[in-house]
Amino acid sequence: MSIRPFKIAIPEAEVADLKARLARTRWPSAGFDSGWGDGANLEVMVELVRRWGSEFSWRDQEARLNRMPQFLARLDGQDIHFVHVCGEGEAPMPLVITHGWPGSFAEFQDILPRLTHPSRYGGDPAHAFTVVIPSLPGFGFSPEPALQAASPRRTAILWANLMTALGYNRFALQGGDVGAGVSIWVARLFPDRVAGIHLNFIPGSYKPPLGPGAAPILGPEQDFLDTVARWAATDGAYAHLHSTKPQTLAYALADSPGALAAWIVEKYQAWTDGGEDLENAVGIDHLLTTLSLYWFTSAAGGPLRIYKEGAQAPLAFAEGERVGPPLSVALFPKELPMPPLSWVERAFDVRRWTVMPAGAFRCA
Repeated sequence: MSIRPFKIAIPEAEVADLKARLARTRWPSAGFDSGWGDGANLEVMVELVRRWGSEFSWRDQEARLNRMPQFLARLDGQDIHFVHVCGEGEAPMPLVITHGWPGSFAEFQDILPRLTHPSRYGGDPAHAFTVVIPSLPGFGFSPEPALQAASPRRTAILWANLMTALGYNRFALQGGDVGAGVSIWVARLFPDRVAGIHLNFIPGSYKPPLGPGAAPILGPEQDFLDTVARWAATDGAYAHLHSTKPQTLAYALADSPGALAAWIVEKYQAWTDGGEDLENAVGIDHLLTTLSLYWFTSAAGGPLRIYKEGAQAPLAFAEGERVGPPLSVALFPKELPMPPLSWVERAFDVRRWTVMPAGAFRCA
């Protein structure tokens, strides 16, 4: 097991190739004006691709990202990219933050100093964390596994091994989207090592103990199950495709930055509070940095395939099985369907359940 420093350095030829491909984007017909109802809005995409190719500076963003201490760890024959920032004070709690799709390690850059050095923002140094942000296998600068595709369960084992390599026997977890599933698997497999879990999403594969010995499904729980079914029929096509035939879509995303942008931007529009105003919701530089990371690292098949692997090993709990470490959940208004508290309490020790007024963020 080895750990070595890492710096992002995309060759200039790849930057030039991206710009050339963006300039040659072939657009579909406008059809009729359906806004975002049919998917990524054509007018928005044309302008976004123009800005990506002519105004966006990858080198500026590369330099900004490189201000975070980054490393590569060799774990079980797999390279894992991660950010590692030590917190202030005598005993900061190690915290593993796991991103999802279509996210990356980059989305946590602005919050990092608030977690590691709260005293700079009027907080108590005793509340500091030492933060570890790994890139999921096949995402960013963690290459896709050569022999066996990553699943949230296998990734959880990698995360536990990474924390061992860094010298942290006990740690906390935070995750959303795919990262929520990974975090739950870490707590499920290594409960004695996990001090607590914070999630902003409960994975759809989570199935609490149900059966003869379980409490009957309550009204709000059935309402949630009905909501999930409606969402799957109207908005869940992307997840079904990721979970069934990811390789077919990977050809388009690996070859066309316009296709990659449309596939990702549609989700940013749907899952943030800004509506059609993506610039106000997340910031164009942040959005284009995310797209560039996916493009430069050829992150097409891996980020899709993890859905299929996760579907084959769902978070289904047997009768009487529970996750030991305490759980806190933040519920944001534009998140995918979230279960009621009672559904989660069937398998988790829920200590905090907070409904957030808004979820939009603006990156510097």
